[in-house]
Amino acid sequence: MNLLIRLTCLSFLVFTTLALAEKTDVEGRWLTQDGDGWITIQIAGDSLEGSVAGSPDPKQREEREFDDRNPDPNLRTRRLDGLKIMTGFEYDGDGHWSGGTVYDPNSGKTYKCTVKQLDANTLKIRGFIGISLFGRSETWTRDDD
Repeated sequence: MNLLIRLTCLSFLVFTTLALAEKTDVEGRWLTQDGDGWITIQIAGDSLEGSVAGSPDPKQREEREFDDRNPDPNLRTRRLDGLKIMTGFEYDGDGHWSGGTVYDPNSGKTYKCTVKQLDANTLKIRGFIGISLFGRSETWTRDDD
């Protein structure tokens, strides 16, 4: 009986550790689908957050230094580099995050969003208005270089 209790506790610890590792696998730098921006994703408390981490294209970095497409004139002087664009995501398990929002600095719009980690190097980002049916998906690739 004592052995059974120990094995049960050990398996619980192993599965808990695996679940935690899975949750944090999303952390890192990701290249957007169109290749024009890097987003750094990290876990803050129990929530996923993402911030602009620049662009692989030096010309684009020079052209878009500020959040000049923001609908709020008071926010148009914010620097894009370091700007938090993903907030409020809760982990649902199995590499899936929901309940968050994503801000698109190219359009100045904010959308409800889900994130699904398809594998170690691929994220599916789905931004939508209202329900997920009315939205658009992008595939981001890991770019931690």
